[in-house]
Amino acid sequence: MTDCGDLVIGQLEFYWDFHLWPRLQGMTDDEYFWEPADGAWSVRPDEDGRFVVDHEDPTPDPPPLTTIAWRLVHVGVGCFATRVNTFFGDGRDDADMFDPRHIPAELPGTAADGLAFLEHWYGRWRAGIRGLSAEELQQPLGPKGNMFAKDSMLGLIVHINREAIHHGAEICLLRDLYRAGQRTFDARV
Repeated sequence: MTDCGDLVIGQLEFYWDFHLWPRLQGMTDDEYFWEPADGAWSVRPDEDGRFVVDHEDPTPDPPPLTTIAWRLVHVGVGCFATRVNTFFGDGRDDADMFDPRHIPAELPGTAADGLAFLEHWYGRWRAGIRGLSAEELQQPLGPKGNMFAKDSMLGLIVHINREAIHHGAEICLLRDLYRAGQRTFDARV
């Protein structure tokens, strides 16, 4: 019988190695920040010059279209960095996986920095989950899981896989549209 943990972790590794990472190579800053529609969310410098992610709370329904920069940072932070920092140690043992203190202080402001940021956090997530035993994969997340405290680490990994694959596909589609010359869309359609 095949180990479920190996299958699930292998799924993410295969997606990263053969689908997503190769498709991200050669990205330009123009492409990274391309706004497919007016009002698109992106990553922008604040008044201090630090890059921040556009957002509204609550998120509008329907949510705005986003730039590649926004999606890439969303995957890097929301899928990988906050989970790495929560479960594989940034020293904040009192903080659950939704605590904003787990968000990296510096967000990328160029395509090259965005790719390096994503690769770094994916690598740390991959190393963390790859290092778990079969027993650790089955253990509940506990208080660090917040409302998902009873869910297993394996359940979280399946969720992160789904999110990374989903948003990675959106990034690839945005790259395809940019390359095809679809420079703007009417968001009212």
